[in-house]
Amino acid sequence: MNRRRVHLGHPTPGGPPRAPTGESAHVLHEEVELFTQPGFGQRLRDLRKQQGKSQAELTGEGMSAAYLSRLESGQRPPTERAVAYLAERLGVTVGSFEAQSEDFLTEAMATVATRSEGEMDRTCVSALAEALEAADDTDPVIRWHALALLARAYEALGDFTGQREALTELKVLSDELGRPVLQVRARLRLARCARNLGDAVAARHAVREILAFNEQHGVRVSATDLVLGKLVLASAEAELGDLGEAARLADDARDMLDSTEGSLAAEVFWTAATVSSRQGSHDRALVHLHAAMDAIDSRQNLLLWIRLRLAAASLSMQAMPPRLTEAESFLTEVEPVLRVTGSLRHWQELVFLQAKLAFDQGDDERAAALTEQVEEGFQLLLPRDQIRFRALRGVLDLRTGDQEARRRLEHLVAEAEQAGMPQLAAEVWRTVAESLLYRTGRPAQSAPAGVPASSGPAESESEPGAPVTDL
Repeated sequence: MNRRRVHLGHPTPGGPPRAPTGESAHVLHEEVELFTQPGFGQRLRDLRKQQGKSQAELTGEGMSAAYLSRLESGQRPPTERAVAYLAERLGVTVGSFEAQSEDFLTEAMATVATRSEGEMDRTCVSALAEALEAADDTDPVIRWHALALLARAYEALGDFTGQREALTELKVLSDELGRPVLQVRARLRLARCARNLGDAVAARHAVREILAFNEQHGVRVSATDLVLGKLVLASAEAELGDLGEAARLADDARDMLDSTEGSLAAEVFWTAATVSSRQGSHDRALVHLHAAMDAIDSRQNLLLWIRLRLAAASLSMQAMPPRLTEAESFLTEVEPVLRVTGSLRHWQELVFLQAKLAFDQGDDERAAALTEQVEEGFQLLLPRDQIRFRALRGVLDLRTGDQEARRRLEHLVAEAEQAGMPQLAAEVWRTVAESLLYRTGRPAQSAPAGVPASSGPAESESEPGAPVTDL
C-alpha cells in the first residue's frame, strides 16, 4: 500500500480538526493511515458519491471548494487536518479512506483494459500484477478476468514467459471454478502462448485437452474455439514434423468456416499457408495468404491486417526464386501504419524483415544498420524470430570474415534443436546456404561447415508466421 503513518486528533464539530489536550491526548492521537495521491482522492470521491453529497456540502471553514477539488483529482496531497475534517463531515472513520485491495485491482484492471497493445507499458502491467498479488482473496471470477488481462498485457510487451505464467495460473483457476467455457478459453490461450514460445508439445497437449472436453466429457465448445484450437494444433503438428496431420487439421478448420470473410477465415487461410510452406509449396502458400489478406480489411482487425502483411513479406522472401519486389511492397504498405499504431514488437518484426530484404537485395551495409536497430529491442521478437534474426546476423558476420560466425551458427542450430524446433534448425542451415549461394546479383560463396552444397534453389519449409491473435 502506498501510504504513511501520522497521528491525528479528533475533528472539531463543524470545522477543521483541533489538537487534543490533557489526558485525552494519548487516546486522541491514535495512529491512523494517511494515504498518498491519487489513491486518497479516488477513495474520497467514492465515499462522497456513495452518500449522495456534492463537493459544496463538504466545504466549510478550513476547506475551500478549490482545495477539495484538487484533493479529489489527486493534484494536492492530503494533510492531517484535511483528512480529519473530511472524516468528520462524511461521518466516517479516518480508516475509511484506506482503499481496499479490490479497489486497487479494479483500477489496475481498468487501466490495462483501456490501453491498446501499442500503449501498454511495464508500469501499468506491474501495477496489475502487484494488485493481483495483494488481492489474493478477491472473487475468483474477477481474479480470472484480471489474470486474462495480465496475460494479454505481457504479450503486448513481448514478455511471453510472464504471459505463460499468468495463463498457467488462469488454467488452474478455471479448473477450480469448474466452468467449462473458462477452462476452454484458458487452455486455448495457453496453447497459443506455448506455440509462440516454440513449445509445440505443450501447445499440442493443451489443444488436445480442449478437444477432449468436447468429445469425451460432453462439454459444448463453441465452433469458433474449435476452429482456433485446430489451427493451433495444425501449427504444432507441422512444427513437430507431422505435415500430413497438420494438413488434415487445416482442411478440417477450413471446412468448418461459414464464410470466407472475417478474422476467423483469415486465421484459417494463414494456417493453410503455414502448412503449405512447410510442405515446400510456396506458390500454394502465397495463394492461401492472399486469401487471408482478402478476408479482412484494416477497419475490421487492424492488428491481424498488419501481421498478415508482415507474414506475406516474409513468405515472399522465402519463395524460390525470392519475390523481393512483392516483399518490399508489403513492407512499404505496412510501415506507415505501424508508425502510428501497433506494438513495439511488431515494429521490431518490421525492421527485422527490412534487414532481411536489404540483405537479399545485396545491400549488406543497410542490412547491418537495420540489424543494429533490431538489437535494441531483440527481446520483443518471438523466440522463433529471435533465432531467425541471429541467423541473419551470423551470415552478415560470416561475409565480413568473422571466423567465429561459423561456430555461432552451429550453436544456433543446436539451440533450435534442443528447444524442440527441428524444422527451424533446418531452416537456419537453409537460410545460410541459400543466402550465400543464391543471392540476387551475388556470386556464390562457400557455405559454413555442415551446410550441404547445392546446385540449384532448394525448397524451403520455413513458416511465414504463426497465426495467433488476441482472444
